[in-house]
Amino acid sequence: MLRMTRISALADRLQYKDTPFVVRRWDTDITVLPNKYLNELRLYPTTKLSGVKAQVANLVHKWTYTTLMIESNLHFRVLQNKLTAELPKYLDIAKTELDYGWPIDIPQPDDWVEVDIQHMMRMLVARMSAKIFMGYPACRDLEWLNLSITFSIDLFTCAFLLRMFPPWTHSFVAPILPIRWKIARNLKKAREIIGPLMEKHRECKRRREAGETGPEVEEDDTLLNWMMDNGNEKENLLPEMATRQSILTLASIHTTSMGVANLLFDLCAHPEWFPVLREEIEEIEKDLGKLGEREGIGAKQWLPRLEKLDSFYVESQRFNPPILLAPQRLAVVPITLKDGTHIPAGTRIACANADILMDTCPSPEEFDPMRSYHKRYETGQLTKHQAGQPEKDNLHFGYGKQACPGRHFAVGEIKMVMVRILKEFEFRYPEGKNRPRNFYADENVFPDPRARLLMRKRRTPCDKCGKS
Repeated sequence: MLRMTRISALADRLQYKDTPFVVRRWDTDITVLPNKYLNELRLYPTTKLSGVKAQVANLVHKWTYTTLMIESNLHFRVLQNKLTAELPKYLDIAKTELDYGWPIDIPQPDDWVEVDIQHMMRMLVARMSAKIFMGYPACRDLEWLNLSITFSIDLFTCAFLLRMFPPWTHSFVAPILPIRWKIARNLKKAREIIGPLMEKHRECKRRREAGETGPEVEEDDTLLNWMMDNGNEKENLLPEMATRQSILTLASIHTTSMGVANLLFDLCAHPEWFPVLREEIEEIEKDLGKLGEREGIGAKQWLPRLEKLDSFYVESQRFNPPILLAPQRLAVVPITLKDGTHIPAGTRIACANADILMDTCPSPEEFDPMRSYHKRYETGQLTKHQAGQPEKDNLHFGYGKQACPGRHFAVGEIKMVMVRILKEFEFRYPEGKNRPRNFYADENVFPDPRARLLMRKRRTPCDKCGKS
């Protein structure tokens, strides 16, 4: 048994390379399986091995208002059947909100100033996500934007606090946690914001079905509206919908803002790659124009061309994975694998994905931003080894049918943000500072929240020589 304090110590995995072992958390044990079982495990349906049940168990769902995630899969259906199915359209819509929020959320300093890049990105990503999830005016409502950001942070904090105590104590500990009271207050606010949006959609839909046309009955094509149209009666209750919308922001804001922050931290640690990535953007602009500039050329045509940026992100994520044990599953029923390995019902299982990434490639300790780029072209597998594509040696977004359904949207958001950042700004570390270390909460990994960067607008040759 290994006690989990900081699982980066899972170099211990090398001792158990081809055999299961157990990692102990304060609240539960996790059986870590070799990745040789991945292809077999991915075939099991959610009724036998559930990723969602493992996730909500990590969130201590009974005490963090997230139980509805296992009572209904509406959140999964909307991401898979609406967001992913119409990905290019929604990326283009998100781009419009990125452009709106840019001058508001991103400072424009002529000289070096210290910035909290993580805070900046959370607000910008919150706008983009709100535009897709709930449309206008929610995407411009500062109360909702701040609520969606703090909800994510508060929910994680509450869950981690509860996980420090044995489960049998939760009924005593949870009711006295101030952070849990704050979550309840924010969910009440969410109901106050989302309720009128739901009423408006019902009214507009009724009027359209009655034959009315015109701008008064037109609406943004949002995920909220799709969920209302495709959800059952219980799923359409205001408390359910408000909580579900809040939970959706948890994954979208956290993953995307953290991805951008880590990219910039790694670029500042390896500044020779700034001009390489900028040159790639300039070459695409020569062919396709600026992103969103030309009619008929949107994210679908533009973003796949960012092959070097994609490769840099994959390498950044290899060194800074958002989670060290993935994909996680909860055994709903007893399972016996083909080699006789038995998994009792109730067992939490996972793979040591972070360590897999460190022993399935040459020179694993070297930061090689073009590792995936070269792998694609050397093997002729041009559609593989990309960000957001689950593979046996890249499990950050899960694996198989239960992989994260919003991963392609998250990667698209990261690329759109990075294009503007690289084109418009320069970054470096403050004097005497370097790449900040990551923080660990059980198997979860976060950039240092105190980390800062120096930022200024890019200077033209005339700027550098002092001419106007």
